[in-house]
Amino acid sequence: MTDPTATILAIAFRHAINEPTIEAGYERFRALSAGAGDVDALDEGAFRTGIAECLRRGLIREPIRLPEGALHCHWRLELTPAGVAAARVVADPGNAAPDR
Repeated sequence: MTDPTATILAIAFRHAINEPTIEAGYERFRALSAGAGDVDALDEGAFRTGIAECLRRGLIREPIRLPEGALHCHWRLELTPAGVAAARVVADPGNAAPDR
């Protein structure tokens, strides 16, 4: 079984996703993950669960944004500094900090 958090981190580390809705964001995510041979695709339920877990752990910024002057919200996938560090570990497990 694929870890949704790791898959989301891997895609967000390599690609920017900025779409009008979460559904469009998921479609973009799915298209990007289909092109990345080393990343397993997630169904929409696992994607939503993974997004919620990434938010809870502070790995991504709040994805729903209302840019200044915009008439409607946008959905964006953006890593926090902690998310970038976690994505680097996903990309290369040898980058993990040693246990103390």
